[in-house]
Amino acid sequence: MNTWIAVFLGGGLGSVTRFGITRSLLAIGPKSAFPWATLFANVLATGILAWLILRMQPQLDGRDGLKAFLAVGFCGGFSTFSTFSHENFLLLREGQTAMAAANIAISVVLCLAVFYLIARNA
Repeated sequence: MNTWIAVFLGGGLGSVTRFGITRSLLAIGPKSAFPWATLFANVLATGILAWLILRMQPQLDGRDGLKAFLAVGFCGGFSTFSTFSHENFLLLREGQTAMAAANIAISVVLCLAVFYLIARNA
């Protein structure tokens, strides 16, 4: 499979998955100013990427299209730094500085912790 097409298809699937998770969390949970859906998507995407890179590398060797589909496409489309930035901007604009700082700290620490835990057990 052409690598460009693999990234395109994986990115679309990742974006649709993130959209579905966001809609599902909004439907089942109470309204909150804290961006739980983005945090969940970014931590999960980090876990998937870490698992692919650290655990599945031997199975993916020589399968560049599949690696591009999963790592660059799916994980890239599933995670979202732009939405993370926008949500923090909105929190800051609304005077919710502590919530924005908590979101930034929790997001960075959780994502690094997930990567570390998967790397440690690889």
